[in-house]
Amino acid sequence: MAIKKVLYTALAPEAVGPYSQAIASNGIIYTSGQIPVNPATGKVEATTIEEQTEQVMENLHIVLAQGGVAFDRVVKTTCFLADMNDFEAFNRVYAKYFPENPPARSCVEVSTLPMGIKLEIEAIAVQG
Repeated sequence: MAIKKVLYTALAPEAVGPYSQAIASNGIIYTSGQIPVNPATGKVEATTIEEQTEQVMENLHIVLAQGGVAFDRVVKTTCFLADMNDFEAFNRVYAKYFPENPPARSCVEVSTLPMGIKLEIEAIAVQG
């Protein structure tokens, strides 16, 4: 049995470096950080923190689905914000995706993100 399985879908943004969209290993899915790129155009179209959070969560949903899981199987997220002043607005959108029993989470401000985006989110989920 393979130690890891690369998860890929053309419905989510393509990896732009030497990494996979997600890896499944021993019943755990580890996603790479998802950013607010519209997979249909390959561009960042959303401008507000709310719009960008929606796009990131939709991208995350698509990647997780490749491993056969949904948001209710996510046990941990790590969220990177370009500006902690966006925290409340970000939280309002994020909370819609975890209405019950939200996962553990870290949320930090970073000095810069690719393409001038406002956030990036990675997740760990349990299969089965």
